[in-house]
Amino acid sequence: MSEISKIDQILILKKIDNDTVNAQITDNQMLMSIVGQFDQNLKSLSKLTNTNIFFRGNSITCKGKKENIKLFCDAIKFLINKHFLTNVIEKEDIIFSVKKNMEFEETNVKSFQQLIKTPRKSVIARSKRQSDYIKALKENDIVISLGPAGTGKSFLAVSVAVTMLIEKKIERVILSRPAVEAGEKLGFLPGDMKEKVDPYLRPLYDALYELFGADKIDKKIESGEIEIAPLAFMRGRTLKNCFAILDEAQNATETQIKMFLTRIGENSKLVVNGDPSQIDLINKSQSGLVKSKKILKNLKEIKIVEFDHNDVVRHPLVSKIISAYQRKSSDDKD
Repeated sequence: MSEISKIDQILILKKIDNDTVNAQITDNQMLMSIVGQFDQNLKSLSKLTNTNIFFRGNSITCKGKKENIKLFCDAIKFLINKHFLTNVIEKEDIIFSVKKNMEFEETNVKSFQQLIKTPRKSVIARSKRQSDYIKALKENDIVISLGPAGTGKSFLAVSVAVTMLIEKKIERVILSRPAVEAGEKLGFLPGDMKEKVDPYLRPLYDALYELFGADKIDKKIESGEIEIAPLAFMRGRTLKNCFAILDEAQNATETQIKMFLTRIGENSKLVVNGDPSQIDLINKSQSGLVKSKKILKNLKEIKIVEFDHNDVVRHPLVSKIISAYQRKSSDDKD
C-alpha cells in the first residue's frame, strides 16, 4: 500500500465552512504523537500557522484565514508522513512542517527521499540545501560545506558516515579537526592523543551518541572502526575504504586543507565543514576554507554546499541571532 493511500485511510479532512476545517486521524498513536504532550505540538502549530486549533477525541479543528488553513492541512499531511517513516514526531518536525510547506510544493512521501535511518532515530533534510547536502554526501567523493552554526553540517555528515559504516560500505570513519581553541595546544592537555583531542571533537561525539548510542560508538572507537585523529596527524596517510570528516575547517590553513583532501584513496569520501564567521586563528587571513572553496569550485567531482541562516535547525532564535550579526557586519562595511 502506498504512503498516499495510507494517509487517505488515516486522515479525514472536512471543510466545515470558509474559515474552519476538521481533521480526524483514526490512528490513535499517530494522533497523540502529532498532538504532543499537553497539546504542545498543536499550540506550536497554531502559532506557526496563525490559526486557532482545538483538539477533542480523535478530531482536530482549525479556524483561520483560507491560506493559513491550507498551511495547517499541509502540515498535518507532512507530520503523518513523518510518523509513517520514523514512528516519532519531534518538536523540530512541527516547525519544519510549516516551513517546508511555505518553501516547497510537495508534502507527501517524496519529501523524504533523503531520509537517513540510524539505530536510534531517523534524520530528514529540513531545508532544500540540507537535502542537496545529504545527496552530495552519498554521491560525491569530496564535499565542502560552509555555513553558520546549527545548519546540520557536522550532524548530517556523521549520520551518513556511520550509517555507511554499519551497512559495511566502508571500513572506517575518521573524525578530524584542527586543534585550535581559546589559545590551548594539544601538549598542554592531559592524557593520550585521543584524550587530548576529544574536547575539540565534542560536537561530533554528541552527534554520534544521539544517533547511535554511547555503547555502540565506544565499541567502534575501541575496535578502530571510528578513529579520532587531529588534523596534524593526517599528513603522509592514504585514506582507503573510509569516510573522513574534517570539522571546524575555518581554523585550518589552505595548506592543511589541501593536505587533507589529497589523502583520499580508493572507495573513500572526504568532507570538509566550517563556518567562515567563527575563525579562531590568531591571524584570521590564514584561514583556508573560503580560499579552498574558490580554488576548487570548478572541479565537477567536488560538491560545494553553502548554508545560510535560513537553514538553521536549532532553536529558531539562532537564525535571528545570525541574521542580526550579519546585518551588523554589513553596516560596519558600509
